[in-house]
Amino acid sequence: MPVITLPDGSSRQYPSAVSVMDVAADIGPGLAKATLAGVVDGQLVDASHAMEADATLAVVTAKSDEALPLLRHSTAHLLAQAVKQLFPTAQVSIGPVIEDGFYYDFDYERSFTPEDLQTIEARMKELAAQGIKIERSTIGRDEAVEYFSGLGEKYKAEIVDSIPSGEILSLYRQGDFTDLCRGPHVPDTSHLKAFKLTKLAGAYWRGDSNNAMLQRIYGTAFANPKELKTYLHNLAEAEKRDHRRIGKQQDLFHLQDEAPGMVFWHPKGWAIYRAVEGYMREQQGLHGYEEIRTPQIVDLSLWERSGHADKFGENMFTVQTDDRQYAIKPMNCPCHVQVFNQGLKSYRDLPMRLAEFGSCHRNEMSGALHGIMRVRGFTQDDGHIFCTESQVQSEVGIFIDFLHAIYKDFGFDEVIYRLSTRPPARVGSDEAWDKAEKALADALDAKGLDWQELPGEGAFYGPKIEFSLKDCIGRVWQCGTMQVDFSMPGRLDASYIDEHGDRQIPVMLHRAILGSFERFIGILIENSAGKLPLWLAPVQAVVMNITDKQSPFVEEVAEVLQNSGLRVQTDVRNEKIGFKIREWTLQRVPYLLVAGDREVESRSVAVRTRDGKDLGVLTLEELNLMLNREVATRGHAVNTAIQEG
Repeated sequence: MPVITLPDGSSRQYPSAVSVMDVAADIGPGLAKATLAGVVDGQLVDASHAMEADATLAVVTAKSDEALPLLRHSTAHLLAQAVKQLFPTAQVSIGPVIEDGFYYDFDYERSFTPEDLQTIEARMKELAAQGIKIERSTIGRDEAVEYFSGLGEKYKAEIVDSIPSGEILSLYRQGDFTDLCRGPHVPDTSHLKAFKLTKLAGAYWRGDSNNAMLQRIYGTAFANPKELKTYLHNLAEAEKRDHRRIGKQQDLFHLQDEAPGMVFWHPKGWAIYRAVEGYMREQQGLHGYEEIRTPQIVDLSLWERSGHADKFGENMFTVQTDDRQYAIKPMNCPCHVQVFNQGLKSYRDLPMRLAEFGSCHRNEMSGALHGIMRVRGFTQDDGHIFCTESQVQSEVGIFIDFLHAIYKDFGFDEVIYRLSTRPPARVGSDEAWDKAEKALADALDAKGLDWQELPGEGAFYGPKIEFSLKDCIGRVWQCGTMQVDFSMPGRLDASYIDEHGDRQIPVMLHRAILGSFERFIGILIENSAGKLPLWLAPVQAVVMNITDKQSPFVEEVAEVLQNSGLRVQTDVRNEKIGFKIREWTLQRVPYLLVAGDREVESRSVAVRTRDGKDLGVLTLEELNLMLNREVATRGHAVNTAIQEG
C-alpha cells in the first residue's frame, strides 16, 4: 500500500501500485487534464509511471520548471513523425532538446526546402490536434537492433548497436511512429500547442566529417502561444540586430578566410573599440589598477607549470624556433604572476591590482566562430588582484561594486549572478576549494544579491562568479568573472613576506568585466541595434549644408567640434538635404546638424536626432556644450546643457 507524499507535505495512500496520472486524477480532474509528467523521488518520469512503494511526487504541469524541455523533447518526436509521414523514405537519426528549442537530423535523397518546412509544420499541427497517445515500452538491445534494421532505419540501428549487449532500452510509440528514447514524454500530442520550425542546416552524422551529411531541422516549442509569439518576436529582433549585418551596414569591421576568427577593424569600428578601451583604462586607474603589458609569445614550459598546457593545450597556438617550443598566449594570468614575482613583496604591498588589455589567441573550432562574438584573436580587459587570504572577500565586494558601475554606464541594469564550484578535474586541495567557494558566496551574500550555484562549472584552478547581462530583448550574455585561485601563485613561485617576516603565497583573484572587447562590442551593437549612445558612437555628429554657400561654415562647425574631442564628419555633397538626412539616419549617427543661410548668419545649426526629433536651432557654443556634456555623463543627463541655457 504505497504512501505518496506531495510537495505541500500531505500524503495519500493507495491499495496497490499507482501512476502519476492516477494520483493527479485523485486530486482533481483539472490537474489530471493539465498533467504532463511527474517528479518521483527527484526523478522526472512519464505520467504513466507506476509507483509501487512509498514515494514523493510532484506533478508536472505546463507551469512547472520541468515542462519546457519536456514539451520540446516531445515536439521533436512530433517533427519526426510528420517527416516520416510526408517523406516515407527519410531516415531518422537523433532529435535532442537544445538551449532554445530542439532539432532532428534526417537523411533524405534531396534537400528540404523552406516550403517543405511549412508543409511539415502543418502536418505537425494536424497530429497534435488528434491527441495521439504516447506510450512507453521496453525492448532488449539485440531485439532493438533487429527491429530498427527491419524498418530500414540504419542510423537508429547503429545507435543501438553501440550500446552494450544485454541492456534494456525504452521505445516511445505515437500512432504510426516509434522512436528509441529514454524519455520521458507528455501523455499525448494534444499538449503540444505552441511550436514553430525555424530553420534548416547541415550536420555530419555523429559530428564526424567522414560520415554522411544529414539535414537538420530546427524548431522551438513553448507551453502556450503567447510565449511562442514573444519568442518569435525576439528572434526577428535578434536577426535585425545581428552585429554582422550592422557591422557591414555601418562599415565597422570585417572577417575573411585568410585570417579565420580574426577581426579586421575599420576606422569606424576602431573608433568604438578605442572609446571602450579608453573608458576602461580611465575607470581601472580610478579603482587602483596599474596597467601592464606582457609578451604575446611565451615558452611552453610556463604554460606547463601553470597547468594550462595540460587543460587547454589543444586550443593553444604553438610555434617552434631555436629548438624551443613557444605558445601564443591564450590568456594573461601566468604572465601577470611573472610581473608580481619581480622584486620582494611585503604584505604592505597587498592588495596589488594589475590590469592588461591583453591580446590572446585560442584555436577555437571553425564551426564555433561567429562574427566578432566568437573569435580566435581577442583582447581581454584582464585584471589580477594579488592579496592575502583575509582580503579576498573585501576585494570581491569592491569588484562587484566596480562592475555594477561599469555595466550601468554601458546601459545594462539587470545582472545575473552564478557561482561555479569545483569541477571533477582540478588542482589544489579540497580545503583550499572550501575557502575559495565560501569567500565568493559570502561576498555575494554581503551585497544582498540573489545568486545561483553551478556545481562543477568552476575553472580547473578555482571557483568563479559569473556575471551575466540581460539585453533589451531578454537574451543573457555571460561577460564578467571573478575567480579565486589558491593554486597558480604557488605553482609559479609567487610569494610575499607577512607581518611576522614569514614567506607566504598570495591569493590570486582573476577578474574581468567585459570579457573580451570583440564580444562585448558585438553585444553593444546588438543591444542598441547599432544606435550606440553618443559617447560610443563612431561618428557622433554630421554637419550638412543645404547649398554650396554654407560649405565654409560647415567645415568651421566641424573643426570646432572636433577640436573639443568629438568625432564629427561633414557632408557637403551636391545632394538634397532630405537625401543626406535619410542616409545618415540609416547610419545611426546620433546628431544631424544642418546649416542654411540663416544658420550661417546666426552662427548656429538646426539640430535633429537620428530618431527624428527636432531640437531646434542651437548656437555653436550651445551645441558644443550639449554634446560634450552628454559624452561626459555617458547619456545619464541628456541635453541638460539646453535646459541650463
